[in-house]
Amino acid sequence: MRTLITGGAGFLGSNLCDRFLKEGHEVICMDNLITGNMDNIAHLIGHERFRYINHDVTEYIYVEGELDNILHFASPASPIDYLELPIQTLKVGSLGTHKALGLAKAKGARFLLASTSEVYGDPLIHPQPEEYFGNVSPIGPRGVYDEAKRFAEALVMAYHRYHGVETRIVRIFNTYGPRMRLDDGRVVPAFFSQALKGEPLTIFGDGSQTRSFCFVDDLIEGIYRLLNSDEPEPVNIGNPHEMTIKDFAQKVSELAGVELNVEPRPLPQDDPKVRQPDIAKALRLLGWEPRVPLEEGLKSTMAYFKKKLNL
Repeated sequence: MRTLITGGAGFLGSNLCDRFLKEGHEVICMDNLITGNMDNIAHLIGHERFRYINHDVTEYIYVEGELDNILHFASPASPIDYLELPIQTLKVGSLGTHKALGLAKAKGARFLLASTSEVYGDPLIHPQPEEYFGNVSPIGPRGVYDEAKRFAEALVMAYHRYHGVETRIVRIFNTYGPRMRLDDGRVVPAFFSQALKGEPLTIFGDGSQTRSFCFVDDLIEGIYRLLNSDEPEPVNIGNPHEMTIKDFAQKVSELAGVELNVEPRPLPQDDPKVRQPDIAKALRLLGWEPRVPLEEGLKSTMAYFKKKLNL
């Protein structure tokens, strides 16, 4: 099998490269490094079944030879990134998805889109099932990411229905683990970086907003199963265990061996108050549910961050 992974030098993309190589695939990693990092794939350089291509997927994509699978993971994914790169985020969700789908059509490849729980916006239904259409502001600051992914989903389904492309859509909920960037602004790297440095943990709002944290190994397993399923419509992959941001901060502080010290900040515009996946569909169709306990996953992640911080 020959598999192309766009955004392959990112947090999730690089973990997918590892998994598909382990499964015996030839892997082509494509990334322009706007948010990805060569450090994430340095261990793969020289592997006989691995190839890296530096390319912006919003431009025409050329890959020589046959392709069996295309996993489209190219996109800024953290609030800091997509707020700093709003045009690029919109372009990769629209033009990038269009170019990647065109390649899938030309090669007869199966296509999997990395979508997000952010398509649900600040949800009015809780937990969020795939049938929920969401509560999203198209003109708010987060709209550049939310609407890029919503458009990408629509485009994928159009290629599936009109061109007969075999497509899959994974809606990814909060995921954490090794290879997250310390400076990407997401909760896990921010809290660990601050706790390990003895700094106050930055909490937006009063910390009562909830998130559901899934360890990266569990997510990759869910994505692999979805790709090899027969389900063309979106599937939630995430951990249904919900907790408040303040409780999560307490857990991180305990693992880092420090007292919880909080620095409150104003809640960003359109920030979701709750986030919890309904994974009944994934359990029914894929036999998938998360396996890694939160504390085990956080210990593994903390060890990675300690190494990055030279602690």
